[in-house]
Amino acid sequence: MTTRADGEILTRTSAGTLVGDLMREYWIPAVKSSELKPGGDPMRLMLLGEKLVAFRDNNGRVGIMDHRCPHRCASLFFGRNEDDGLRCAYHGWKFDVDGNCVDMPNVPPHHAFPQKIKARSYQVFERNGLIWTYMGKRETPPPLPTFEPILLPEDATNIFFVQRECNWLQALEGDIDTSHFGFLHAGGVTPDVVEESNLGRYAIINRAPEYHVADTDWGTMYAAYRPADAGSVYWRFAHFLFPFWTMPPDGLFRDHIVARAWVPMDDTHTMFVHLSWKRNTPGLRKMKDGTTIPGAGMGRTTMPNDTGWYGRWRLAANAANDYMIDRRLQRTASYSGIEGIHLQDQAMTESMGPIVDHTLEHLAVSDLMIGRTRRRIIQAARAAAEQIAPPGVDHPEIYHGARGGDFVAPSSIGWLEAYSNEMRAAVNPTGALRFAAE
Repeated sequence: MTTRADGEILTRTSAGTLVGDLMREYWIPAVKSSELKPGGDPMRLMLLGEKLVAFRDNNGRVGIMDHRCPHRCASLFFGRNEDDGLRCAYHGWKFDVDGNCVDMPNVPPHHAFPQKIKARSYQVFERNGLIWTYMGKRETPPPLPTFEPILLPEDATNIFFVQRECNWLQALEGDIDTSHFGFLHAGGVTPDVVEESNLGRYAIINRAPEYHVADTDWGTMYAAYRPADAGSVYWRFAHFLFPFWTMPPDGLFRDHIVARAWVPMDDTHTMFVHLSWKRNTPGLRKMKDGTTIPGAGMGRTTMPNDTGWYGRWRLAANAANDYMIDRRLQRTASYSGIEGIHLQDQAMTESMGPIVDHTLEHLAVSDLMIGRTRRRIIQAARAAAEQIAPPGVDHPEIYHGARGGDFVAPSSIGWLEAYSNEMRAAVNPTGALRFAAE
């Protein structure tokens, strides 16, 4: 059981908290590149409980900084994006993308002191359609992240954001909980109507898998396994990667290049950042007749973004309309009655409340990965507080050993050997896999 004290550690992410300070040691995906136009409007950005403003100057450089002007604390969201910086609308003080004050026009020149003024800003880099920021204490930030999906060219990558109104951890844990697939997402289908060529049918034949779970250099991993055809085993591997990434198992392992970040906006709002290779072989979606399994779409139609702190990437189906649940469909075809795999997950994790009370849980063997991951996060957070470098911060190459997906292997070999064999056989378009075939 997760105690109340441990639950408090795991779910709090503001500055000065154990997990919040741990997360600040990593590069954080913050904004889609397309959200910021050169010389365009500043954007409100909530990250780890901090109210920030993001903008792109006329030269294409991106700034992410405290939304409060260092002069009188008026919000720079209302500022003017002028040439090489953002000018506060209150008194005209201007700041470049690094937070440096470059103009104090309401102060006589002989009284001005711009060299002494700096808005709190965070370092930024941009790659393949994503803008990242480092919010930690290091003057020189750690190496840039290098795991598979973020190295793919932008035109080969699916990138989307979705906001959830719940704590980051309960949102993330849906990706490391494999047994819910056979119920929430596919509970309305039987093995006889599923495409025989899709390995995911084994998760329908047997909805209660066995598990292996282990700590890894990058976080934690699990292997859920079931009997397949004679002499073989069906495996589903997935990972938690520090500080808030997952690699889920829903796709053919050999080309399943995908990662998801569960970025805390604050303790009760999470931004889900999805990156995947466009050539991935998808998981179980179709029935024998070629139709889609009821409810197995993506279900991520978003409302128009607005300028509020929580105004980005909100789903049209949400708690206010019961996620548009169709009770007739639930009785006849779809286990949940909610359209879309993502939306089904969102409904469940948000229904737990803004921050779930972990003392009310009764965890089972199916939750081994969740328990192991919680312990690993707490251990890493406490170690970081003692100035021990968090996993992967200084050595991002450790992530090259991680990939999620499903496959069938001979029952005569162990789970780690089966995983290693699949890694060696996997496609490797970025060259990042540690165990890729020569």
